Amino acid sequence: MSILSMFSYHFIQRALVVGVLVSLCAALLGVSLVLKRYSMIGDGLSHVGFGALAVASAFHLAPLAVTVPVVVLSAVLLLRLRGSSRVKGDAAIAIISSSALAIGVIVVSVTSGMNTEVSSYLFGSILSLSRGDAVLSVILSLAVIALFVLLYPRLFAVTFDETFARATGAHADLYNTLLAVLTAVTVVLGMRMMGALLISSLIIFPALSAMKLCRSFRSVVLCAALISVVCFVFGMIASYVFETPSGASIVAVDLIAFGFCSFCGRKG
Repeated sequence: MSILSMFSYHFIQRALVVGVLVSLCAALLGVSLVLKRYSMIGDGLSHVGFGALAVASAFHLAPLAVTVPVVVLSAVLLLRLRGSSRVKGDAAIAIISSSALAIGVIVVSVTSGMNTEVSSYLFGSILSLSRGDAVLSVILSLAVIALFVLLYPRLFAVTFDETFARATGAHADLYNTLLAVLTAVTVVLGMRMMGALLISSLIIFPALSAMKLCRSFRSVVLCAALISVVCFVFGMIASYVFETPSGASIVAVDLIAFGFCSFCGRKG
């Protein structure tokens, strides 16, 4: 089986373009999320995404058109709950994610049942991405990357010292909300590639691997982006060669990269 032959298929070409862009988005945002201890927000939002996708599938609605606004609103609500004096930390993620997941499972069970489309949202199936979804994914991914680059200094400020950022007049709440919204969009796009059960690894692994090798925020961000894209490509190749699920293959490569970076970091 020739590795080069895989690039001749249009659906694989489409998957690679979307996957590289989503991997970039996840890596760029992942550094800030890990440093702010928001890393599990991706896992929580993916459960919300599954619930929304399940409802959209049950009522034959456009998946991304329904899921993106629902997950964005959930991200904003999650951020508000985390800052509440009554609900703090992981409890906020648990409240929203478990509720959305339960609703999704109930809707699926009483309507269409656990079909192939719903299963792909749980475990990922980037090769089944339609042309319309691919175009929308590319547009949204480019928008996330552009906003991150444009607002990089402000996101850097609220990531490292939110109190100082507030003191200098920066709208910290606004940029925290923007970070949550960008993460929500990335999670929805990444669910078709990784599935709801694995999408958080796309956010966490590259950031942690880069932190083992680099020290400055800028170098960590750039290194995480490179690691994320390389791991995605090698994961897709491994999936094609060994006929394994694409999402799990990408996570396995990310895990190997993390182990290698950890070893190199200790040696350094």
